[in-house]
Amino acid sequence: DHHFDLHKAPFEDNSFDAVTVSFGVRNFENTEKGLKEIYRVLRPGGLLTILEFSHPESFPMKQLYNFYFTVICPVAGRIISKNDRAYTYLHESVAAFPAGRNFDNIIKGIGFKNTSWKALTLGISTIYSASK
Repeated sequence: DHHFDLHKAPFEDNSFDAVTVSFGVRNFENTEKGLKEIYRVLRPGGLLTILEFSHPESFPMKQLYNFYFTVICPVAGRIISKNDRAYTYLHESVAAFPAGRNFDNIIKGIGFKNTSWKALTLGISTIYSASK
């Protein structure tokens, strides 16, 4: 088993120059605790980059996005994998994630500096950057 509990990462303080997370922060058991652990293992000046799903706000992308996640994805998932829950979970986890400025504020609250965020792919995902 190559997994470890992010909330108790087996690394010393100030161990890494950079940490990246792609489409995984919304699955942290405790978002703030996970981000604090990332902060702990980053060296001073170290960089954090996160790519995560977000919530499109503009017409028609918002409507297409919601239709895809609430209708197309669950039906396709049911047909392909026979697992209803796996494909409804994705939409639920994205909907519950504090995207954009809200997530940027959480990162700042942990102690990260030079935070920035940029919506990508018409708002379907967002890239967040910060330094320790």
